[in-house]
Amino acid sequence: MSRFIPVDRQTDYLLPPSVDEWLPDGHLARFVVDVVEQLDLSTLTRRYMGRGSKAHHPAVLLSLLIYGYATGVVSSRKIERATYDSVAFRYLAANTHPDHDTLATFRRRFLPELEQLFVQVLLLAREMKLLKLGTIALDGTKLKANASKHKALSYGHAKKLEAQFRAEVKALTERAESADKEDAADGMDIPAEIARREARLAAIAEAKAKIEARAEERDATEQAAYQEKVARREAQRKAGKKPRGRDPEPPTGGPRDKDQINFTDPQSRIMPVTGKGFDQCYNAQAAVDTESLLVTHVHVTQATNDKQQVMPLLTAWQGYPETLGKPDHLLGDTGYFSASTIQACHDHGIEPLLAMKRDVHHLPVFERFAADPPAPESEDPVEQMAHRLKTQAGRALYALRKHTVEPVFGIIKHVMGFRQFSLRGLDKVSGEWRLATMAWNIKRMHRLTAG
Repeated sequence: MSRFIPVDRQTDYLLPPSVDEWLPDGHLARFVVDVVEQLDLSTLTRRYMGRGSKAHHPAVLLSLLIYGYATGVVSSRKIERATYDSVAFRYLAANTHPDHDTLATFRRRFLPELEQLFVQVLLLAREMKLLKLGTIALDGTKLKANASKHKALSYGHAKKLEAQFRAEVKALTERAESADKEDAADGMDIPAEIARREARLAAIAEAKAKIEARAEERDATEQAAYQEKVARREAQRKAGKKPRGRDPEPPTGGPRDKDQINFTDPQSRIMPVTGKGFDQCYNAQAAVDTESLLVTHVHVTQATNDKQQVMPLLTAWQGYPETLGKPDHLLGDTGYFSASTIQACHDHGIEPLLAMKRDVHHLPVFERFAADPPAPESEDPVEQMAHRLKTQAGRALYALRKHTVEPVFGIIKHVMGFRQFSLRGLDKVSGEWRLATMAWNIKRMHRLTAG
């Protein structure tokens, strides 16, 4: 006869069970608790009024959210369910069971406080000698908004609907004014039909106004970029150099027929997505340390391209504690390049290496090992950076970019499962992106200490 381990699900424990005994040593959930216990949560605890029933401690709720985002459990309902089903979540919740409404409210309420907590985690990584901040690489990725692209209205289609509804209102009004047709045939309620169309016209007018306001912002940005290009070409002519290509054409202002607004999340934008055409998205930015792969700065933008996204990083770094340090080099692809960006990096004491054009793959062997070209005599930051990119040391440093940011985005999206925001609105998705990257940082710190 085969011998089996006895199966007994009825015998009670002689002593109360301890959740600490259920989880293996070195588990990620233990590390999350250790990190959260070292954070200063006073700004969170002070927000509680002390009235009513006892509240779950912010450390417990924050630990559940961080571990949830780190393991792909983002939904507050799924986290609540996991406090019953999962040993790790039971350990984090100390065998309590915060309901999904408590978790969702906590996440929405304390999104602004996540910024300082994000920095505290970086300071902790610095103390643990995991973060050195020599070189950082900046890149962006499109994350789907909590909205469907099919709930969007384009400016061109809005004008067509506006004309259609105005014509229908006029026709319905004329029919109502006709004495012999005042009681409409087929049971039509003319006043209700007119009211319905007038409500739609009001909604369309509001949508058009928002699109026109966005167009004004875009016109200002495009005009500034145009003036910068013109000034750079004029400087080249004065220096006796012939500018390459044609002179830039001035931008055309005003809203375009393809400009859209989404009714579910008006602050999201239609953006190109790799392999999927277009989708309703936000552009999530992250600066990653090349040595540790820890995310050192994040922000979210509504802009489709990355042209203006270096300045938010430089501005944010001014508010970071001095003990965190400052990077020496900033790497970025050609989407970040502009003369004003290069100058801003120099003004902040950071040496930029931003591609000025698309990279050429598989350089010829003699070109790869050729001697460095002579340094330019000009002190222009753009020419100096162009020279560094042609040196062997510059190429080797810039090559770190691809296997720094892109793997982090890949793990966050495909391993942690964070491909779409749960919240709506620029401020809220910015906080959620910070929460997701903070979860990545703690997950990465756990891996670095375990290795």
